[in-house]
Amino acid sequence: MKQIPFHEPYITDEEIVEVVDSLRSGWLTMGPKTVRFEEEFARYIGSKYSVTSNSCTASLHLALKAIDLKPGDEVIIPAMTFTATGEVICYFNAKPVIVDVDRDTHNIDTSKIEQAITSKTRAIIPVHFAGQPCDMDEILGIADKYGLFAIEDAAHSLPAWYKGRKVGTIGDMTCFSFYATKTLATGEGGMITTENDEWAERIKVLRLHGISKDAWKRYSNEGSWFYEVIEAGYKYNMTDIQAALGIAQLKKVEWMRERRVYIAERYTEAFRGLDAIAVPSVEPDRVSAWHLYVIKLNVEALQADREAFIEGLKAKGIGASVHFIPLHIHPFYRDTFGYKPGDFPESEWIYERSVSLPIYPGMTDNDIGRVIEAVFDLVKGLRDETAA
Repeated sequence: MKQIPFHEPYITDEEIVEVVDSLRSGWLTMGPKTVRFEEEFARYIGSKYSVTSNSCTASLHLALKAIDLKPGDEVIIPAMTFTATGEVICYFNAKPVIVDVDRDTHNIDTSKIEQAITSKTRAIIPVHFAGQPCDMDEILGIADKYGLFAIEDAAHSLPAWYKGRKVGTIGDMTCFSFYATKTLATGEGGMITTENDEWAERIKVLRLHGISKDAWKRYSNEGSWFYEVIEAGYKYNMTDIQAALGIAQLKKVEWMRERRVYIAERYTEAFRGLDAIAVPSVEPDRVSAWHLYVIKLNVEALQADREAFIEGLKAKGIGASVHFIPLHIHPFYRDTFGYKPGDFPESEWIYERSVSLPIYPGMTDNDIGRVIEAVFDLVKGLRDETAA
């Protein structure tokens, strides 16, 4: 029986040709193709600046460095996110202030943000869960009211739109991920978009050891061996090999999203009538990237926990995952900041019921049908066990 993995990157000859071209050019690290990827990405998003990095984590770190986050400062983040969103705040000896999320969208609950703001709050990092943009009008309104920065974690949301605006052009800075499982994959990689000249220039310096602008050119005919270190920076640059993948992937990013939309629609149509499953929905004023398709199990009706369901999928050759384990449950956040189970009940309710199903462009109609059939069989089997 063919295994259907939770995710598989969509790599074709276009990516291979672009990577081979980089290898033959002699540029293995950051070079002209990285710059080309930045320029093409900025044109696609509609941002003034796009600056590459080696991960979304690095991008978030650089964004916080650009606003001069200090020890003791606070940054508001949602409970339902990967640890990178919180850990980058800790790099500054600052505090991640966790806020609960909306039960339907899994995005930060904007009605709970203001009560988390203190005199130490510097920024809000909304995370566009599964590719659906957060309530950015409300978030930007709060940020403006309290003089805070809005730095979007868009690891899931390329491409996505909020009220006609593309994610990457809304907040002060937006950080994207090009990790192997993401909607545009370079293996590892990230991008920061912004309209701010000063931030963009500083981030370009910081991502490569704090060396003065265009340091990558020092080994080309355009450059010089001489350079100056103007700030303590980081080794966060992208390589031309990664950028080659990005250039090829960017050409098909719209088609890949359309394919994920098709899969999501097939799932939703199939599962909508099942009282044992709640399907994800998208708010009418926004367009999701559909990076994830997360169902929520009615564990009370099934009389079975989420783990039994995932193991059942695995036995049928279907890969699945869970997004996310709420931050406040992890030992680090409990021990360091005093968070504890029960602090964010909506996130915990979601976590206990969530299952992320496969959704990637390379899935065939037969693959989609097998996932649907497996879910139906599991629901029926668990109900039969309960009845017995």
